Amino acid sequence: MRGRNNRAFFNPTALLPEDSAMNYLDDSENSSVNPSQAEHFNQLVERVVTRRGVLKSGLGLGALTFLSGSLAACGSDDAAPAVVTPPAAPMINFKAVAANSGNAIVVPEGYKAEAFVPWGTPLVKGAPAWKPDGSNTAADQALQMGDNHDGMHFFPMSEGNSNEGLLVMNHEYINPEYFYAAEAGQTDIYGTWTLDKVRKAQHAHGVSVVHVKKDAAGKWGVVADSAYNRRIHGNTAMAITGPAAGHSLMQTSADPFGSYAFGTLNNCGNGWTPWGTYLTCEENFNSYFGTTVAGATRTALMSRYGLSSGDTSYRWHQLDNRFDWAKEPNESNRFGWIVEIDPFDPASTPKKRTALGRIKHENAAYVLTDDKRVVVYMGDDQANEYVYKFVSDDKFDAANPNANKNLLDHGKLYVAKFGDGATQGDSMGTGEWILLDKAANALLAADASFPDQATVLINARQAGTVVGATKMDRPEWVTVHPSTREVYLTLTNNSGRNDATPLNDANPRANNVYGQIIRWREAGNNPAATTFEWDHFVLAGNPTANPLKSAGSANITADNTFNSPDGLAFDPEGRLWIQTDGANSNTGNYAGQGNNQMLVGDPKTKEIRRFLVGPDGCEVTGITWTPDMKTMFVNIQHPGEVGSHPRKPTIPAGVDQDLYLAQNPTAFSSWPNAAGGRPRSATVIVTKIDGGKIGS
Repeated sequence: MRGRNNRAFFNPTALLPEDSAMNYLDDSENSSVNPSQAEHFNQLVERVVTRRGVLKSGLGLGALTFLSGSLAACGSDDAAPAVVTPPAAPMINFKAVAANSGNAIVVPEGYKAEAFVPWGTPLVKGAPAWKPDGSNTAADQALQMGDNHDGMHFFPMSEGNSNEGLLVMNHEYINPEYFYAAEAGQTDIYGTWTLDKVRKAQHAHGVSVVHVKKDAAGKWGVVADSAYNRRIHGNTAMAITGPAAGHSLMQTSADPFGSYAFGTLNNCGNGWTPWGTYLTCEENFNSYFGTTVAGATRTALMSRYGLSSGDTSYRWHQLDNRFDWAKEPNESNRFGWIVEIDPFDPASTPKKRTALGRIKHENAAYVLTDDKRVVVYMGDDQANEYVYKFVSDDKFDAANPNANKNLLDHGKLYVAKFGDGATQGDSMGTGEWILLDKAANALLAADASFPDQATVLINARQAGTVVGATKMDRPEWVTVHPSTREVYLTLTNNSGRNDATPLNDANPRANNVYGQIIRWREAGNNPAATTFEWDHFVLAGNPTANPLKSAGSANITADNTFNSPDGLAFDPEGRLWIQTDGANSNTGNYAGQGNNQMLVGDPKTKEIRRFLVGPDGCEVTGITWTPDMKTMFVNIQHPGEVGSHPRKPTIPAGVDQDLYLAQNPTAFSSWPNAAGGRPRSATVIVTKIDGGKIGS
């Protein structure tokens, strides 16, 4: 997800051309900090596309084999007689919605959508009302819903309960042009800069635990003053656990033992566990760290994770020394982790699980091995970074909940290397998982820059580089098929690639402005295996913009064209839900694609159909269902974020766009309030009018 890193105000004077609409100059996600000279995944894709015709085949023999396992038994002479069965109901059974640019949520015929718990909604007991002029204080914000809703999960209050539960969601960042009250004569989007404004922003990050319940009329609402309602934010105390706990690189002046961190930031995608806990993922934490110390020099570790050499647009470091890396050089090492939260215990302490490695975590997707070990897949969301998985040492025990509390503290961390395999013409490749272990991996054992395993985990990126992991096109959400255990991953785009790979118009992936979804099956269908086979589910593109250059794979048409797949999740019945966070200019390379959207894919046929279109300027992100699949929750992040949007307001010549919006916060969007007001991130509740299952 982009967070603030793709926002125009990062460099308001120098937007790149429209064809690079997602690549602002200071975008730390689209700008690589990876020094590795290892082969990039695009180079592999180019060879595979040329040799195997991936772009030309919607579902070749290799993909059929991938989905069904070995086909060797199909021709057996002693096979049982065929049994004629009626055709199954279609996996995707709704009329697709058209792409559009507009200031509303669009869903298919027969569905309805309503906004729920927008930013600022009073949550914790004693919380004040949200003030439409943006004048709520830091103390207020600590008790209200955070901003920029992102990944989330619905935890039923009892098994199978679809009428009451805990809706737990992330809050990634803030939009300062809408976040603070306008001031007379202000010269930038922040106005007079104060510590209370810093704290207010910190309190808008993190996680909300929301007790929700249907009333007698079937309408969802927040259970007021529930003991479960909770805000976890940028100043909440949380334990550091696992191999990096107590390490010298984790120690600060406020925590000389390296055992407790304060806050969780840039909470992007999410995960959950079979023992009922929530995983929140820290992504672009580097954006909060800068320095006011003239002549200070970043360490190699700071540079590898993209910390700014001086100022940052967040400006927290100017008034909060914790975010000045020259004054607190280890504070940034305490971010970039997966944090585990028990939503059913309001008094519990969140835990930063260091065994899963420190990267810009997008989300976390778990699956159990046959012997009940826990495997967690993760992507590092930055151009040319890597894909990881964690395999627990111990086993999940459904009958003994206490035995599961620390499963994520002990295990093995791997990084992926993608190859093209030994067989040509099968529309597939192969890969391996490389163990990131100081003692067991000879390359890491010989590297003096990794004195111990804790350093490997704190600097997982460089460890991946040392062992030759494959650079990827911004790995984002990972999801696992509910029955086959095949793994799907969005590679959102790599529009700012400056690698030495030869570029030409015939190569649709060289300037990857559209992105793709890759999938793999572990050897022996064992999630703990160290080898796998992979293919593409889709290469996104735009057949109407320039068919010879950017059509994408065969399952992309003028009716379902999209760019920058980001959020990704399977529903319990095996539909693949695809959410986008891309260019919404609706022109040039992106003509006909409209606003960001959510689509549905059929893993077997590769059909993709558009289900939802978001309001102007938004990202569509985060998705979860009630157990009966009759209610779907979807998050709408940063509505009203202008960028290169075709319907953006007319701004007076010479006036900074974001400053104008700070002083005129209703000029572009008022979603979700149709009656007017500044735009607010919110959750959307989607239901079928006939009360049926979503997607059926």
